[in-house]
Amino acid sequence: MIDASSHTQFASQRSAVSGLAPLVAIVFCGILVVGASLPALSLYVHDELGFSSFTVGWVIGIQSIVTVLTRHFAGTLSDHHGPRWIVLRGLPLASLAAVCYLASALLPVAPGARLAILIAGRILLGFAESLFITGTMSWGIGRIGVARTGKVMSWQGIAMYAALGLGAPLGLAVQSAYGFAGVAVLAMVTPLIAVAVALTMPPVLVAGGDRVHVPVHRVLRLIWLPGLVLALATVPFASMAAFLPLDFSAKGWAGAGAAIACFGIAYVFVRLVASDLPDRLGPSRVVAASLAIEAIGQIVLWGASSPAVALVGAALTGLGFSLIFPAMGVMATKRVPAELRGRAVGNFIAFFDVAIGLTGPVVGLLTGAMGYPSAFLAGVVATIAALALMRPVHRMATPA
Repeated sequence: MIDASSHTQFASQRSAVSGLAPLVAIVFCGILVVGASLPALSLYVHDELGFSSFTVGWVIGIQSIVTVLTRHFAGTLSDHHGPRWIVLRGLPLASLAAVCYLASALLPVAPGARLAILIAGRILLGFAESLFITGTMSWGIGRIGVARTGKVMSWQGIAMYAALGLGAPLGLAVQSAYGFAGVAVLAMVTPLIAVAVALTMPPVLVAGGDRVHVPVHRVLRLIWLPGLVLALATVPFASMAAFLPLDFSAKGWAGAGAAIACFGIAYVFVRLVASDLPDRLGPSRVVAASLAIEAIGQIVLWGASSPAVALVGAALTGLGFSLIFPAMGVMATKRVPAELRGRAVGNFIAFFDVAIGLTGPVVGLLTGAMGYPSAFLAGVVATIAALALMRPVHRMATPA
């Protein structure tokens, strides 16, 4: 016999599934543009166009630099016009960015001009991602309630890293068969599938319709510490995405896409089986343990002597990184009123973008001087720095 509490819990779970499933599909198709192109970009810029690893880092990172500069603006648009409105503008812009990728691959111009066209696409994609990721996060919270913000972030994170993890081998396979132009065509099509899903969904109530201007520093003052932990914890993933394919290539190994896929599979696995740990054990304790596992994964990658060892290091990195985003995200969004939720979500995710944007060029300089394995040493240092911040984060989460 099913009691009332069990029935309520089942209905709540069913509501979350129906409310978030289409948004998961939108995020997966949108981020597949990023996941499929990241490892392909590094090989295209370095091997085909002939530019240095430092340039590779800038090409990878400039998208996130643009994204972080536009997150607050995207959050403001979401609060004023509604999340559906900005999602339906961000996704077509992502498809347009892939058109620039295709032009870079096909136009018979000098490598410098092809690089410039590629960078234009990266800039467009940065703004596009800012719009549709901020929008889908706010849309999910509006659909199932602010009390389940952690569930929204967990599910969105599953979609993001599934797209990044599965997109990497897919992009490398397409590049091997059809060149970078094939990757560009794939990146053009997937956001349009997401548009079709978004058009079937109703809008949610706009909480910030008063159009009051809120300076970015007011929001950042409330969320900067959880955001900084997220940024430091993201450095290992950013280093892997940009430099793991080059590290494998330099060592004569095959399977770089499989290594990044191992990261994504491990990440999603933890989200599926342990997403309630921050609620049961407390976010600070879970994040501290997660950072330690992530650091171990980076150490394994740094000293990897074979592709199999590197796969283990990538998987450990994914296991460690998985719960950091939702745990810190819940802590950040609880500190802001409802009318600022879109801006809080946008600015919190911006810390992830900062990590992606800065890691590429900074670690690019490091790898130029010390070799590609030093990218993973940078990941170790970043996770240790994040661990050092966990005491003030815990104090912030503890009621006075």
